Amino acid sequence: MTASSPASPLLAVEHVSHAFGAQPVLDDVSFSLAPGGIAALLGPSGCGKTTLLRLVAGFERLRTGRILLGGKTVSESGVHVPPEQRRVGMVFQDFALFPHLTVARNVAFGLVRATPEAQRARVDELLALVGLAGFGARYPHELSGGQQQRVALARALANRPPLVLLDEPFSSLDGELRERLAGEVREVLRHEGAAAVLVTHDQFEAFAFADAIGVMDRGRLAQWDTAQALYDTPADRFVANFIGDGALVPGRLADGNVQTAFGVAPVRPLPAGTGAAVEVLLRPDDLVLDPGGGVRGEVVSRGFRGNAVLLRVRVGPATIAPVLTTPDAPCPTGAEVRLRLREFLPPRVAFPSP
Repeated sequence: MTASSPASPLLAVEHVSHAFGAQPVLDDVSFSLAPGGIAALLGPSGCGKTTLLRLVAGFERLRTGRILLGGKTVSESGVHVPPEQRRVGMVFQDFALFPHLTVARNVAFGLVRATPEAQRARVDELLALVGLAGFGARYPHELSGGQQQRVALARALANRPPLVLLDEPFSSLDGELRERLAGEVREVLRHEGAAAVLVTHDQFEAFAFADAIGVMDRGRLAQWDTAQALYDTPADRFVANFIGDGALVPGRLADGNVQTAFGVAPVRPLPAGTGAAVEVLLRPDDLVLDPGGGVRGEVVSRGFRGNAVLLRVRVGPATIAPVLTTPDAPCPTGAEVRLRLREFLPPRVAFPSP
């Protein structure tokens, strides 16, 4: 799986497996990232994404596989280039700012080989870039969480590393700020020309930040793709359930379509014949409320989304279908509704029934 052209990747992770003692953590993970590429590793807690980031940074010694930076092997059996020699910037979950140093001195901490004049110029440049011009004399405790995160990013960029690694850097912030700051950090990285890999469990944060997203499941890289492709064409059931809202609805293949209780859904080609039992992935805007619809259901919850409402409708003992509708739809919790597939439904993904 690649995030960039394989000709000249800045970062290449090749068949990396890892374990802590007898506990496997990573299973044959491979991907690459071009210079200036912006990527995210997305998955639930314990899936191995932070361990993978620490292996790239050099904080852990690799057991199996190979990691290259700028075409040079930095991790392999018998090879371990220490973190300080990898030219990788790191932004940690807890910011890791020095509380006894001012903002300016925190940012300048790694600029030991620069002249005082060059240090001041670079610090001023970075603080302006992250929106903190004039904050150099303050201390970390005088800043908000979002401001501290900007300082941590400025410090990571001070030596102009070609690659920046971000380990859950927004997790302590509230959801709206987290997504907004992810977008702002992306623009700063673009301005500096740095590539980046973000580790996160929040898909909206990943969507706001990354061009390529790797979804991880129990140590394996389930899919590396754009956000749109992850949503529309998930590679397996885990990705289908993890990304966005949706429901896997049972049906049977017939002439390139799936016959479901909701109606006929076109599907992408499957290695299965006519009549095979499958489950097709339906997203909230694939279903519509219709008094003449063929499926009866009960509204179990309503989620307000501003200009829309997300209903969760129980349509069977094991199926809760998400349905996007207007805020004025008369569908309180407990109401009985009827559903059908929307017209002109594009081809959907289906998986063989378990």
